[in-house]
Amino acid sequence: MGGFRFELSKLTVPALRERMVASLVNVSVELATAVAQGLGIALPAAMPKVLLHPNEPEVTRSPALSLTALPGDGGIRTRKVALLIADGVEGSSLLALHHMLAAAGAIPQFVAARLGTVDTADGTPIEASATFENSPAVLYDALVLPDGDEGVDTLAVHGRAREFVINQYRHCKTILAIGAAERLLDEPGISRTLPDGTDDAGLLICSLDDVAATAQRFIAAIGKHRSRDRETDPPIV
Repeated sequence: MGGFRFELSKLTVPALRERMVASLVNVSVELATAVAQGLGIALPAAMPKVLLHPNEPEVTRSPALSLTALPGDGGIRTRKVALLIADGVEGSSLLALHHMLAAAGAIPQFVAARLGTVDTADGTPIEASATFENSPAVLYDALVLPDGDEGVDTLAVHGRAREFVINQYRHCKTILAIGAAERLLDEPGISRTLPDGTDDAGLLICSLDDVAATAQRFIAAIGKHRSRDRETDPPIV
């Protein structure tokens, strides 16, 4: 082992990169080509295989590990849902949604730029228990964007709030935008339709008066895991 470590230590960084890409060639030429281009190196020849004739794999596809094969019961138990808040958002609808999501078994959480109480437009105090800094979008399965002009204006110019919305969209998470929150979709250029022109079932928009009626559609969409038809490479936004 000491000799092996010594030999590796003599390799330069470019040599190590080429060695790793050479091993990727045995896995996927397309993947290796993309990695080589990203590293700014030519595609190397495939690294010699340890076994010229490896055994056939016993398992090539496992339904036990597939969300597509085992989609669950359509419920949203344990799903984490972020509700973005800032001073001036409309609070009553958010609290009502928080209650409905929790009753369905989800884990709703109010996320803001800072911890503590947020002063809402209707005077309903809301406590932020997470921030954009300590709870990034990747931790959540769905997103609620609030109504309220003043609060939406604050979120629209907050860089991390914008990034939060974009990442939820790119990762095909379900998004509900209430009233004035449509501006949080318009600002980064998020389309209301899928790349093929059809409606995005994972992107719901409603007025303040329709929150209760839309909540069940939102819950059903979360239960489908993600809106995979939204996924593009490169991303739309």
